[in-house]
Amino acid sequence: MSAEPALMPLTAVAKAIAEKKLSSREATQSCLDRIAKHNPKLNAFMAIEADEALQAADRADAALAKGGPKGALHGVPLAHKDMYYETGKVVTCGSKIRRDFVATTTATALQRLKDAGTVRLGSLQMVEFAFGPTGHNPHYGAVRNPWNTDRITGGSSSGSGSAVGARLTFAALGSDTGGSIRMPAHFCGVTGLKTSVGRVSRAGAMPLSWSLDTVGPLARTAEDCALLTGLMAGVDPEDVTTSTSPVTDYLAATKQPVRGLRIGLPSAYYVDDLDAEVARVLDETVAVLRREGAEIVKVELPDQRQLSAACQIVLATEAAAFHKRWLIERPQDYGAQVLMRLQNGLAIPGVTYLEAMRWRGPALSAYLAAVEGTDAVIAPVAPMPAVTIAESDVGNSHDAEAVIQRITRFTRPINYLGLPSLSIPVGFTAKGLPVGMQLIGRSFDETTLVRIGAAFQRVTDHHQRIPRLA
Repeated sequence: MSAEPALMPLTAVAKAIAEKKLSSREATQSCLDRIAKHNPKLNAFMAIEADEALQAADRADAALAKGGPKGALHGVPLAHKDMYYETGKVVTCGSKIRRDFVATTTATALQRLKDAGTVRLGSLQMVEFAFGPTGHNPHYGAVRNPWNTDRITGGSSSGSGSAVGARLTFAALGSDTGGSIRMPAHFCGVTGLKTSVGRVSRAGAMPLSWSLDTVGPLARTAEDCALLTGLMAGVDPEDVTTSTSPVTDYLAATKQPVRGLRIGLPSAYYVDDLDAEVARVLDETVAVLRREGAEIVKVELPDQRQLSAACQIVLATEAAAFHKRWLIERPQDYGAQVLMRLQNGLAIPGVTYLEAMRWRGPALSAYLAAVEGTDAVIAPVAPMPAVTIAESDVGNSHDAEAVIQRITRFTRPINYLGLPSLSIPVGFTAKGLPVGMQLIGRSFDETTLVRIGAAFQRVTDHHQRIPRLA
């Protein structure tokens, strides 16, 4: 048992509470103590609900004293990206436009975690309307990386990455439309699962791009992500895009070895133009997986640049369609960068968008043919570790847009194809910045990804390292 409960992984704290070795109040107070100490510097939380959280924790402890746990996460305190609606709560979506928006429904993913017994700590910061990969926000300030507060967290799930990395919450929901779970996981040294399109309901979650949006967790470990995904996944009548594909036992999969699995390593694109330290960590990660019995094979993928470009067309067009009314009525209430991106989306011809949508099926078929015979593909999440907040600030750096394009080049193709991808921390640079790798699977095969991620984490300790916060 850790002397500081907030430092425990999600699965461990849930087990300790269920076995009455730790109270929900103790776990909640531990998180709140760290939030009070570190959030002023990190800016990870949008709202902190300390009194309500402690009251909910006391109710959880009282219920447990009278019987068994309510669910798999009974009494576990969590906070989530401020785009998941919860009845009666203000949900800003990181924006000025929704600064006072009070939700009248609760997101299905959030409700399923509440049904499992979670306690709400508050809500987490995010990029305005989830439309940005760095963590900048002109309305509420940039969220800061717990490993180096001059560096970006990645976006758009910026608060989720920072809060989980700093051990302010045991886990957090993010969303991934162009990399918004995997990038914060990579830059902040945590584990993040981008689920398959249709695996987890998006009902009650702020939309960005209806055909690309996915819901998923950021947590300490692959095992934590498996537990959370298993609780959220499955058909939802409130979201007709959810799949009827069976939900497997993700948690059981994390106990299995990787021996006998074949993991593809791209021969180009994902290994091009890497910073030297990211290239080194990739080689070290592959070596660990080989030692654990996985077979690493080279794969030649179709042109991923085309997939990335197509993803940008789809995302920009669908986001602009959702925001059209506000773009007409309240353009002054957007930040400059998000406004520019949305206006660019309005300028994309309908024919171009339809061509990008029509090509998704053939592009997925070509990708699957290229990786036939493999169980997953491994690739960097980004070609570099976290850059500074200053050099990625579009308003103050002439090179910022080029930096942003480089950050997102390895994540967008996976969103376009609708595939699942698990980001795991696999090493650190000489300056102590985390480096993540993504494991890319087939549609609805999150099982294999958490299996590989957990096996890697059993023999490494990168995910256990905690940033030294002043």
